[in-house]
Amino acid sequence: MAHPSQLGFQDAASPVMEELLHFHDHALMIVFLISTLVLYIIVAMVSTKLTNKYILDSQEIEIMWTVLPAVVLILIALPSLRILYLMDEINDPHLTIKAMGHQWYWSYEYTDYENLGFDSYMVPTQDLTPGQFRLLEADHRMTIPVESPIRVLVSAEDVLHSWAVPALGMKMDAVPGRLNQTAFIASRTGVFYGQCSEICGANHSFMPIVVEAVPLKHFEDWSSLMLQDT
Repeated sequence: MAHPSQLGFQDAASPVMEELLHFHDHALMIVFLISTLVLYIIVAMVSTKLTNKYILDSQEIEIMWTVLPAVVLILIALPSLRILYLMDEINDPHLTIKAMGHQWYWSYEYTDYENLGFDSYMVPTQDLTPGQFRLLEADHRMTIPVESPIRVLVSAEDVLHSWAVPALGMKMDAVPGRLNQTAFIASRTGVFYGQCSEICGANHSFMPIVVEAVPLKHFEDWSSLMLQDT
């Protein structure tokens, strides 16, 4: 859960998000080293007379400033490609949920069940109870079992939307007429908040996403109760 004046990421709640945090630290370290080197060269050039204005050609320097950037790009690209393939990999999901974006709410359908689906609207500010979060609470949460592979199919009914939950490392565009898919595993129980991340009209900021990860037994009880109510 994000909090005021937060500078870092939210605590990771999925293996994908943990990998993304590690990659962020890896890339930031490379950027810091490059910035330090460039700053040192600039200061050295300005503050000293150790310069050679008459170098017209140097094969060694040209090889160095060709090879070093290539090495740096490889060091960034390899872990990035690994995470990309990890995010695209969907192996035997235990549960499939279809998330549809509308102006301006989300609807969820649990495709493994015969008749389990609901619409999820933002809870108005005047209806919030103590401890709930303004603009982030939804009247129906997308409930999932913890430590189980979940596949999410994302699309939209009208305009472009984007289904995003930062703590889970998830962001998938919802495009009308197109069915995108992503997968994740919630590594711990909890309630994880997100919002529509694609400008979709006047009430774009009023489309919260709330994912609740619960133990498998609690999920089975919840799904049975939802099926009885439909």
